[in-house]
Amino acid sequence: MVKLGVLGVGHLGNIHLKCLQEIPTIELVGFYDPDDNVAQKAIEAYAISRFNSYELLMQECDAIDIVTPTSSHFELAVQAIHADKHVFIEKPLAATISEAKSLVELAKQKNIKVQVGHVERFNPAFLAVQDISLQPVFIEAHRLAMFNPRGTDVSVVLDLMIHDLDLVLSMVNAPLKKLSASGVAVISKSLDIANVRLEFENGCVANLTASRISMKQMRKIRLFQKDAYLSLDLLAKKSQVIQLFDTPLDTAKISASLSLETEEGKKYIRVKAPTIPETNAIQMELTAFADCILKDTLPQVTIQDGYNCLALAHRIMEEIEERNLQFGGQI
Repeated sequence: MVKLGVLGVGHLGNIHLKCLQEIPTIELVGFYDPDDNVAQKAIEAYAISRFNSYELLMQECDAIDIVTPTSSHFELAVQAIHADKHVFIEKPLAATISEAKSLVELAKQKNIKVQVGHVERFNPAFLAVQDISLQPVFIEAHRLAMFNPRGTDVSVVLDLMIHDLDLVLSMVNAPLKKLSASGVAVISKSLDIANVRLEFENGCVANLTASRISMKQMRKIRLFQKDAYLSLDLLAKKSQVIQLFDTPLDTAKISASLSLETEEGKKYIRVKAPTIPETNAIQMELTAFADCILKDTLPQVTIQDGYNCLALAHRIMEEIEERNLQFGGQI
């Protein structure tokens, strides 16, 4: 059993509280939030204890769940790590690259487990294709959202695109060779829409678009690799896999199939829609965090993963700023 405390019980913190109470390997000790109104709502909804300071909460816990604004991630994580507490920290890891780097070094020095909340790793549509050897040559991702004033204090790259950046980095096991990006602030003072093309040393190319000023919502990723095409709808939680085989298929086990004459002879195409069970991605990631502590294994999304993703996001934003300055634009 992992004794865990939550820092921050706003919108996402409330979701965490609900999920944590349903995880048998976690004992929810309580929470800390300086906002009296927010805290009182959490007490009434979940009948849990409110601590007067995060220091007092940390004394009673094995691990801390940080669900506060990004600007406070660094200070709270440092305090938790120095107190020898394992840490779950919502994405992005920190507000700056230097803060994130310091956290990576401190966690390593203190031998503390830190998991970063890149929740799309636990999206059932993504999990449904993990039995396939993912070696994409081209990736296309669209993450579109309707405008919501909440979250516009940061760029759309950190607000939305960062989810897909993490997924891409988790699938492409190669250094980044080149990137080109563009974006613009349309409604808010920071980037509202952005596009980036990433080229990796192994030849894979990823084209990502994120917008928070769209007329509809969309979270889709398409993967193209040798003999396979995969379509993941992360919003609808559906996946489709189209694969090419050299031998006939057992049609009883697949959604559809057809044959195709090629220069290399007859090929067989399988169209499959994997069965996707009802799951709660946030509950799964928090369960995985507790498991890595109890089993002394690496977190599924490590602090290094969080750092790599944040560093790439900042490179993209810097590229966009330089581009806009070059062409006389403003962000």
